Amino acid sequence: MKRAFILSLVLAGLAAAQEPPTFRAGVQVVVVPTVVTDDQGNYINGLQPQDFRLTDNGQPQRIQVDVTYVPISLVVAIQASSATESVLPKIQKIGSLLQGLVTGEQGEVAILAFDHRIQTLQDFTSDTDKIEEALKKLRAGSSSSRLTDAVVTSARMLNRRPPHRRRVLLLISETRDGGSEARVRDALTDLQFDNVSVYSVNINRAVTTLLAKPEPPPPDSIPFSARPMPAGVPSWPSSAEQVAPVVGKNAGNVIPAFTEIFRQAKAIFVANPVEVYTQFTGGKEHSFVSQRDLERAITGIGNELHSEYLITYVPSNKEEGGFHDIVVTVNRRDTKVRTRPGYWVASRQ
Repeated sequence: MKRAFILSLVLAGLAAAQEPPTFRAGVQVVVVPTVVTDDQGNYINGLQPQDFRLTDNGQPQRIQVDVTYVPISLVVAIQASSATESVLPKIQKIGSLLQGLVTGEQGEVAILAFDHRIQTLQDFTSDTDKIEEALKKLRAGSSSSRLTDAVVTSARMLNRRPPHRRRVLLLISETRDGGSEARVRDALTDLQFDNVSVYSVNINRAVTTLLAKPEPPPPDSIPFSARPMPAGVPSWPSSAEQVAPVVGKNAGNVIPAFTEIFRQAKAIFVANPVEVYTQFTGGKEHSFVSQRDLERAITGIGNELHSEYLITYVPSNKEEGGFHDIVVTVNRRDTKVRTRPGYWVASRQ
């Protein structure tokens, strides 16, 4: 009898392990960070709650608008792979900018590094010295770059922060992923439910490719003596190398719709997951080559975070499955509004 009971528990555990992960369908409070600018891109401050209107799938919502400063919890996830070795010394110098300009006096910062590993170099702290010491620990690692796994880890770190804090992820990396176990859909789900905004400072891949240490070429599977050569050209290794075809990948930058990502469309390919994360959460992409570019990007992100209006609401139509389109407008002319485009709700079975 006891053996049968134990066997039933084991079988139940195996069955549970084989079941697909359950998508979280409930939506309680939707957080909508919103940036309002004029035609020249200058931030418009001083707007009041009554100046805003928000619709969810076309339906007006009762909103709350926080026009005061909300303390920020920031995770900085940095690609520390062999490809970024040349730019890590620049990144190591931004500690004071993160605490001073981005999060402010009440803010806190955590530092994450990723290649084939996800390493927490510093948990959340408001101590600038600890932030700078963590950045000094950055070391180039393997050729892998688990970008999406780093986003998932960062979202879960931010999920543990107090709910009244503003949750922000700053990615300093290339825009491609290399070796993640999680899918883009997994990362988007966590970002959505944890109300995380994603900003990026993209590392220029052309620069890192030029400055990276060359990897030894793989052994040639075809002996040079067996390669067909033009008439009169001897079959030497150097001449065979010159006429050998160069095969490259045609990596198109086609970003699928968020709805298709959540529906797990077959053969889906996200060439630039960073663009998906920033656009889905209402953040913004920046890029850099020089130290000045990097510092300017960090400063710009800090200015934007401190100029945002934080809109929250409980959807009146949260039982509707599928993608919910969010539209925010203000009652002033010649303004531009940027915010998250929406969120996904799984259909209830």
